[in-house]
Amino acid sequence: MRHEVIVGVERRRRWRAEEKLSILDEVGQNGATVSDVARRHDITRQHIYQWRQEFRRKGLWPRTAETVFLSLPPPCEGPDTSGGTQRPEVEILLGNGRSLRCASDLSPERLQHLIRAVETA
Repeated sequence: MRHEVIVGVERRRRWRAEEKLSILDEVGQNGATVSDVARRHDITRQHIYQWRQEFRRKGLWPRTAETVFLSLPPPCEGPDTSGGTQRPEVEILLGNGRSLRCASDLSPERLQHLIRAVETA
């Protein structure tokens, strides 16, 4: 009696923490979405979301090197009665269902930092 053993590729891949963090870092770079990164690495979007959640619990995500704190002017005490015009505002709807309202004259660099901070929060 002859038996045949079929050896195939393991369907379940094992990812090291460094690999997961590297993949998470790719999201948002050069406009890459979660779907883009997932396709590039042949994983589901859910993997990326689960990894983010896992690393947040461990305090490893978002990485502190990318955390940006911006100084804000103190709030006004009351409504502006000077009759001056208000600065135009822009509302940006982000892919994660959140929105960001900011002055329309922000520099592109500062705006990019704000968007990344809101997306990773």
